[in-house]
Parts: sequence; structure tokens; C-alpha cells
Amino acid sequence: MWWQKYMAASLQDMPVQYPTPMCGLLIPFLLILIQVSSCTVTVTGYIGQDVTLPCSYDVQANGVLSFCWGHGQVPRSKCSNTILLSDNGNVTFRESPRYQLLSQVMQGDVSLTIVKAQKIDSGVYGCRVEIPGWFNDQKINVHLTMEEAPMEELDIQSSTDCDTVTVSKGRKVLMGRTTPQKLNTITAENIYETIPMTK
Repeated sequence: MWWQKYMAASLQDMPVQYPTPMCGLLIPFLLILIQVSSCTVTVTGYIGQDVTLPCSYDVQANGVLSFCWGHGQVPRSKCSNTILLSDNGNVTFRESPRYQLLSQVMQGDVSLTIVKAQKIDSGVYGCRVEIPGWFNDQKINVHLTMEEAPMEELDIQSSTDCDTVTVSKGRKVLMGRTTPQKLNTITAENIYETIPMTK
């Protein structure tokens, strides 16, 4: 038929187009897909005290899984500068006894506790839970900041109507004015000593 010859001739003259715009969209989509399962958490710890870096997953949906903790952000695979490694709930590598799993590992809480943390422990830590399948791993980056432990202080202030005694972490005890030279005594909450005050 005449139209078949016409179509065949038209198709020969047409350039072949490859789906390059689709490939251009596919790469950013894959990069987004890889990053979807990661997040960043900030934790502040106190020097000389234990600090816990959070990481958990749904053990009911996935079962007990392998995971790792590393110093530095979680890379594309495994953990960078691995400090703790676990295979199905059993710790197979621990860089230091200061790195402990004091949480319910078999229930999916794989939070890392640094015992008696120091200033040098500041930085970024990464937790990777190896969930089966492509690009399924759960990645959590924890930014740890270490500070001096706050000191409990006793701050005595006066006002016009009453005396205010500020005790430990902002709790206030109010006491009415008395005649001069009379000794008042109060017992502050969570303090096991008596605080004498003179007027």
C-alpha cells in the first residue's frame, strides 16, 4: 500500500532519540533515595559523665540485625573508623571498653553509651543498621558536643517583700521578712543541710 511506503520513508528520516532526559532525572532520584534513610541528631554530654548516642530500628518488622558505630559520618557502606560492630545482636568488635551498649539491643535499641566521656569525645558519630535489600540501611549521624558539668549552686538574693533563696537547678524557696537580728532557718528541697539566714 502507498501509505506503508510513505511511513517507512518517514521513519528512516527521523533521528533516533534516546531517553537522555530520563537518565538525567534518574541519577538525582537515586541520590535522594540513598539519603532518605539518614538523619542527623545533636547530643550534648557532660565531661566525666556517661553520654548516650541514640540509634534504634523496628525489630518487629526486620528482626535482630547487624549494625555498626563509627567515628565520623556514615559513608555509603559500613561505618567509617569503626568503634563498635555487632553481628545479629552479638558484639564482634569494640575499640574500647568505654563504648558500651547499655540499651535493649534485642528490642532494636542500639544506642551507644560512652562511659565517662571526655572533651576529646566531641565530634560526629555514625550508626548504620544493615536492613536487607538495596539502599535500605538506616543511617544516623550524631553530633556530640561535650561541656563542663553544671555545678549546683546556692544563690541567695533579697527583694523588698520577701527573701528568695535559689537552690539547685532553679528551684526557689520564698520566705517572709522577719524582724532584724532574728535568725530564720529553712530546709531546702533535695538538700540535707539547714541554711541559716540573718536579717
